[in-house]
Amino acid sequence: MESKSEPVPPRYEESKSAFPQNNEDAELGSDADSLQKGDVLSLESVDPVLNAKMHMVNNTIDEIGFTPYHGKLFILNGFGYAVDSLILLIQSIIAQQASYEFNPSWTKGLTAAVYVGMLVGALFWGLSADIIGRKFAFNFSLMVCSIFAIIAGASPNWIVLGLFACLSAFGGGGNLVLDTAVFLEYLPGKQQWLITMMAAWWGLGQLIAGLFAWAYLPNFSCSSVATCTYHNNKGWRYVWYSCGALVFVMSVLRITVIRLKETPKFLLGEGKDEEVVEVLTGIAAKYNRPCSLTVERLQACGLSGAERRASVSAHAVSKWSPREIWVHLAGLYATKRIGLSTTLIWFSWLLIGLAYPLYNVYLPLYLESRGAQTGDSSEYLTWRNYAIVNVCGIFGPVLAGIMCASRWFWGRRGTMIFGALITMVFFFAFTQVRTGAQNLGFNCAISFCLNIYYGTLYAYTPEVLPSAHRGTGNGIAIGFNRVMGIVSAIVATFANTATSVPIYICAALYIVMAIVAGAFPFEPYGRRSS
Repeated sequence: MESKSEPVPPRYEESKSAFPQNNEDAELGSDADSLQKGDVLSLESVDPVLNAKMHMVNNTIDEIGFTPYHGKLFILNGFGYAVDSLILLIQSIIAQQASYEFNPSWTKGLTAAVYVGMLVGALFWGLSADIIGRKFAFNFSLMVCSIFAIIAGASPNWIVLGLFACLSAFGGGGNLVLDTAVFLEYLPGKQQWLITMMAAWWGLGQLIAGLFAWAYLPNFSCSSVATCTYHNNKGWRYVWYSCGALVFVMSVLRITVIRLKETPKFLLGEGKDEEVVEVLTGIAAKYNRPCSLTVERLQACGLSGAERRASVSAHAVSKWSPREIWVHLAGLYATKRIGLSTTLIWFSWLLIGLAYPLYNVYLPLYLESRGAQTGDSSEYLTWRNYAIVNVCGIFGPVLAGIMCASRWFWGRRGTMIFGALITMVFFFAFTQVRTGAQNLGFNCAISFCLNIYYGTLYAYTPEVLPSAHRGTGNGIAIGFNRVMGIVSAIVATFANTATSVPIYICAALYIVMAIVAGAFPFEPYGRRSS
């Protein structure tokens, strides 16, 4: 890899005079003047050629502006958020009923299986996104998820159910790595706050899972191991069938409606300048928008194509060599600030990976125990409340998106600090719940506030990662999250998650998350992702 002190290529210096100086350019900021202040990692690049080209592509994306194509991406990429939370919550929703039927020796094994699938999926799809490209994973990950989700509903025993739940999670969990990256790499700088708001789809996925549970489990479930048979306990299977069919429809829509082309920033790292221009001019022409980028302007920055591959930090000399993995890992620590940022991001994902399952994955158990104390012990009310709580989770990222777009909230970092601390307050207060109304109200408040932090972290992570290594960094971050999900399944085996102890632990974890958020070295507000 090139050292940080390498001088800017001469042809880049010459290219400054070639930048247009019209009024439109003045609004966007000239390439030369804004290079050092417009992009998040502009001062951190170890590859001046790639940095200069990335800046020109960012200017072009800003020049084209927000189009209906971006609106489609917001919806179809949002499916990935919804599916991730959907698959994650299905296993917690149906685990008890499935265990009645199969009577397994380890009842938390299904949780572990799902998190293993999501861990492997995040790492596999994340790394492949940086090597093969974003398009392949975007088109096929949801399809993989849907097929195995449907098959899971027909499982004849506990082990087979765990296997297919794991394979479904492999597709769904890995898909999430790509949703933010694909949307971000097409998005104008002024609209990057939409990445945070897109996490509202996460709450929608939770809502769908809760509604399916509410519809099927009270009416098609047995009550104990002794009375349970295949015929009187089909509710959990119906949940899998319905969710799998919904995900299948989503996967078809992603392929047929958007017809995604490879993202321009990935193509730039590949040295495919001609294809970068082709993609962006195609969008501009379709929506009658201006586009001043040309192949000549890109090539004026330095070497391109196959000649440039050996000199840039995006890939190894051969991207199919084992060294390619090392290149992407090393790129996440190219400078001290990038390395610090990467480490703190991964640590944040590790913390939320423990806090979120302790609260949300095992929330049905806690709701059941609190319901017994407050008079809301019926299965119907339990799942009704579960659906209501998840509705509230939809609006947390919406508020987070508004906050991220405002200077009054200190950008992304301030939004995460606010979300973490306010969630902590409600966690501590929740232990004092004594009535059914309080139980429901505090759960709604926690779901809303928790998703302010979670949604912003989801968006912040790809925004501050280098484009060439974004999939790898994001995949590892979510991988840490999944590792702690596995740990939480082990903890739940030996601890009583129906007590208030997990609530206190979660509250303490959110205090740490707020401190880490304040220590992040980069703030994307007012800047563009690299």
